[in-house]
Amino acid sequence: MTMNNYILIVFDSCRYDSWMQAEPKTLKKVGAVEKRFSYASWTAPSHFNLLMGLMPHNSPRHTVASDSYKDGFSKYGARLGTQALDFKAMLPSLYLPVFLKETLGYATHAMVSLPVLNPKTVLNRGFDSYTLMPKHNDMRAMLQRMRFEEDRPSFYLVNVGETHYPYMLPHEDPADWPKIHGVHGVFKHMDDSAATDASPGARKLFPSAPAMKEMRERQVAAVRYLDTVIEELLDMVPAHTFITVTADHGELFGEDGYFGHGPIMHPTVLEVPFVEAQVR
Repeated sequence: MTMNNYILIVFDSCRYDSWMQAEPKTLKKVGAVEKRFSYASWTAPSHFNLLMGLMPHNSPRHTVASDSYKDGFSKYGARLGTQALDFKAMLPSLYLPVFLKETLGYATHAMVSLPVLNPKTVLNRGFDSYTLMPKHNDMRAMLQRMRFEEDRPSFYLVNVGETHYPYMLPHEDPADWPKIHGVHGVFKHMDDSAATDASPGARKLFPSAPAMKEMRERQVAAVRYLDTVIEELLDMVPAHTFITVTADHGELFGEDGYFGHGPIMHPTVLEVPFVEAQVR
């Protein structure tokens, strides 16, 4: 049996209803979108969960949690095109890149957009290559780096930054980016692996309602744009490729007095889109 190439695409910070409002046409061809829930509300812990093999969950009622985990891990048989897999199969590492590389012989690669996922973090384990991209918002550049080997399947983690603050597309002038003090500082030095706000003690001004509306519209527009990049991806991947597209967490644009994600307890920050299918 030929094992599948497996591509896990994470639209960073993309909330479920932004995806639905965008009505992405190409992604509809991949499969039916589900509303699921992230295990975490911030980029780094959410990606750690994803790389443990824990896809966003559907929060089933009247179900024992262990049964839900078992059902989730069993889906990897279809994703990888091999025999049914379960939680025990991924032990002792319980880390998807390690399991794919050392047990199933995959070539393993990661391309990430956000500095908090940089190659010096604990996430970089079991990967043949792990790249922090030069720009935080250019998924198309990631496609240009993808290579698929003939003698073994490939796994790609693709962390996509267009849907993350400042919700800008690669062709747009950085001078036009939304600028929120205390947030924008993270993006002042995108080449730095440990980028931080230059003035952490400064007062952060809560964005105005019009600014919130603009940023929400920009995230929706980013999903529409990324849909065209996904179309290019579908045209270039070889046979026996399985793709999962989801988000690491959602985003708040003023709902109940919240903005952003992370130290926020709100349903919207956990609601994410989830779609996957064998594409060829």
